[in-house]
Amino acid sequence: MATTDSDLDRRWAAVLRWHPYWLLATGTLLALARPDLTPATGERVATGALIVAAIALQLWWGRARRARPVPGTASAAYFALRWALSAVLTWLNPFFSFYAATGYIDNNVLVPGRRWRKVGAFASSLPLAAAQAGGLPFDRAEQWALFAGLLLVNNALLMMVGYFVQHEEERSAARAATIGELERTNTALQQALDENAALQAQLLLQAREAGVVEERRRLAAEIHDTIAQGMAGVITQLQVVSSTPDPATAHAHVDRAAALARHSLGEARRSVHNLAPVDLAHDTLPGALRKSVATWSAQTDVSAEFTLVGEALELHGELSATLLRIAQEALTNAAKHAAASRVGVTLSYMDGEVTLDVRDDGRGFDPLRAPKRTGTGGFGLDGMRSRAERVAGSLTVESEPGYGTAVSARLPLVRP
Repeated sequence: MATTDSDLDRRWAAVLRWHPYWLLATGTLLALARPDLTPATGERVATGALIVAAIALQLWWGRARRARPVPGTASAAYFALRWALSAVLTWLNPFFSFYAATGYIDNNVLVPGRRWRKVGAFASSLPLAAAQAGGLPFDRAEQWALFAGLLLVNNALLMMVGYFVQHEEERSAARAATIGELERTNTALQQALDENAALQAQLLLQAREAGVVEERRRLAAEIHDTIAQGMAGVITQLQVVSSTPDPATAHAHVDRAAALARHSLGEARRSVHNLAPVDLAHDTLPGALRKSVATWSAQTDVSAEFTLVGEALELHGELSATLLRIAQEALTNAAKHAAASRVGVTLSYMDGEVTLDVRDDGRGFDPLRAPKRTGTGGFGLDGMRSRAERVAGSLTVESEPGYGTAVSARLPLVRP
């Protein structure tokens, strides 16, 4: 569309520049073809002089218009001088009315103001109507009447053409305004798309960074729940060995330390592969929990009991791993901080939900004042809560100083 408009503008500019030469040349050739219309020698000399003056005027305007805005005073003066030359030439030979018709073509371009443009168009119609009536001077009264009628018809045609030209100009202006608005809208839309793309890239980057952070936390919690806890158990058993004089007791604790070390080694190897608890590799969640509770009880000499409520169902691997890790962390916390004499672990399968409850009768604490992390660098309650929330679950802690602690995890029952 822009290319077409540009081509039309160039062509119209060429017409405005060259049409006076074409029309003057047309009138001159026709006048030479009918020399009888200008029989007197003086009239021929005057005609030639006026043609030269018209060409000189046109050459001057061709240079002057580059430095002067149109329409303006200079263009109006040029229009008036050209009309005067065309009127005199038409008086001398009617065929020069072609040159007078130049005023019809560039009147709107050269004459400033709508009222003066109408005057310019009417003035241009005078030599044309005179030529159509037979040429000046008129010899008969009928020619004057014909001249008046032709003048009226010419101006009526001018008004009709002017109306349609003005209407088309208004449509073109409205179309140009619409195109401009569309271009602005497209620019704004492109800017919005660019901003959206930048925002999407930023969101993707933030999501990627958040995923990296979450994965690091998960891996840290995984290591804490496996290798770190196993090493802590090994250290505990070895500390008992160093402080007991009984060889049998020392041997039993060394065996336990070796078993814990082997278990931690297995967990470490398993973490390299898929980070799924080794206890679940060849056992169900209830079986793994039962064994973990029994092992923990044997290591800490604290009475612990596992209870299964409802029909055991196969869960999604991530849910089973989460519940097992929460139970192990809760047991580790009970061993470190609770000084409990009895611990109960209950796994309950319900409609659409599976819950894990770990209760102890230890010293308890104020949950509102609990530190974000344990003093030994563990993840504690925050780690368990993060694990539950990662699989769309929740974790609650109920405790009171002197009345024990209850940790409850609730997860959606999702089958594999």
